[in-house]
Amino acid sequence: MRFLSLLSALLFLGTVLAADIRPNIVLIGAEDISPNLGCYGDKYAITPNLDRFASQGARFARCFTHAPVCAPSRSGLITGMYPTTIGSHHMRSTLLKPPVTFTEELRNAGYFVAWPGKTDFNFAVPKGAFDSTVNWINKGELKEPFFAYINFTVTHESQIRATKAAYQKNTVRLKDSDRHDPAKASLPPYYPDAPEVRQNIATYYDNISALDYLVGDVLKWLDDKKLADNTLVVFFGDHGWGMSRGKRWLYDSGLRAPLLVRWPGKIKPGSVREDLVAFLDLAPTFLTAAGAKVPDRMQGRNFLGEGVKERDYIFAARDRMDETFDRIRAVRDKRFKYIRNYYPELPYAQTILYMDEMPTMQVSRKLNAGGKLTGPQKLFFAPTKPKEELYDCEADPHEIKNLADDPTQAVKLTELRAALDKWVKESNDLGEVPETELIKRGLVQDRISTEYAERIKMHPEGSNASTLAPKR
Repeated sequence: MRFLSLLSALLFLGTVLAADIRPNIVLIGAEDISPNLGCYGDKYAITPNLDRFASQGARFARCFTHAPVCAPSRSGLITGMYPTTIGSHHMRSTLLKPPVTFTEELRNAGYFVAWPGKTDFNFAVPKGAFDSTVNWINKGELKEPFFAYINFTVTHESQIRATKAAYQKNTVRLKDSDRHDPAKASLPPYYPDAPEVRQNIATYYDNISALDYLVGDVLKWLDDKKLADNTLVVFFGDHGWGMSRGKRWLYDSGLRAPLLVRWPGKIKPGSVREDLVAFLDLAPTFLTAAGAKVPDRMQGRNFLGEGVKERDYIFAARDRMDETFDRIRAVRDKRFKYIRNYYPELPYAQTILYMDEMPTMQVSRKLNAGGKLTGPQKLFFAPTKPKEELYDCEADPHEIKNLADDPTQAVKLTELRAALDKWVKESNDLGEVPETELIKRGLVQDRISTEYAERIKMHPEGSNASTLAPKR
């Protein structure tokens, strides 16, 4: 009898201890990259560390951000809420009263949170968001269970057009066999075949190879510390690539990003997930993995574990980009995407000074001015936009054939219109509110009348200075 009692007590204790073992979580962020990795089938890419990592866990084929530019994208990531709901949707605005971050929720649940380096949330980091901002790989100490973030900037848009010295520094670890021949680059049909374009794409891929070495360092660190077996590791890109018609736009080139997840004992090695995943889903997924409650305010959903509910759609928004105003919304299912242009009278190719530093954009503008662009190359430089765009992303991955007027797609168009209407209403899309009114309400800091007003003066013909706020 005593033996049975002792056995029962030991079994109970074992159950309690097992329930108490919560995973460490490591989040590895890369900037401005589409799924241009070998594990995604990109034959031009050289990414052995990331490919190996993907083979140890799951590769998500349909991961999308809610905003195709860094700060709005990251504001949704850290809060688990749409930027259009909380007011951080305009690029380089400053939200004055942000919601509680998921990292603070993790801290409340007993996790040690390390977030060194870049934040870029479109709001100041709230007190209580992190325990440490020290680079945990080089110094400092992580207390288990921990959530540790690391961000790599080598793939950022600016590094595609970096100086020769900066490029050499970025790619110093690359062997000759790691470097990419511009002549072998595959160009999207909307780019002119110009030397500048080929060089930009080759440099972008070189930077991804440099990123691969850095990710390898993180994975080795986990192995050396003997932490890998009880650590959920997530690698993601904050939005699509930093090339023209990618970053800042609601095409898959701006929204679709790589997502790789390894969780020993929880995720089958070498698995591929085809369901839709939104960036907003990361916050509730981390909280669920940590055994913490997911707050009702969060608009994402957990995507790991048993019994997860798949999404029918992902939603995305594009508002003011630096000094240049526009408002565009999109909804996508597994195959089709619907885009609504609220200001069709505005061209795609409005001037954005930072965007226009890219040689690809410069040569495209020059060729367009000379009437030398042909076919899909001319789409981005049309004087106006269609009110609606519909694309079959499976048959037309570059989204150049607009099916909005195709009668055979009328049912799908109606479905996605309705889905977007419902999301705009239920998410309380603040894109309908003039930015000047958001400033009056004390929701965001006034930046449009200061630094961005100066930028507008530099190119008044290219930006829509008179419509920095909605007029409808």
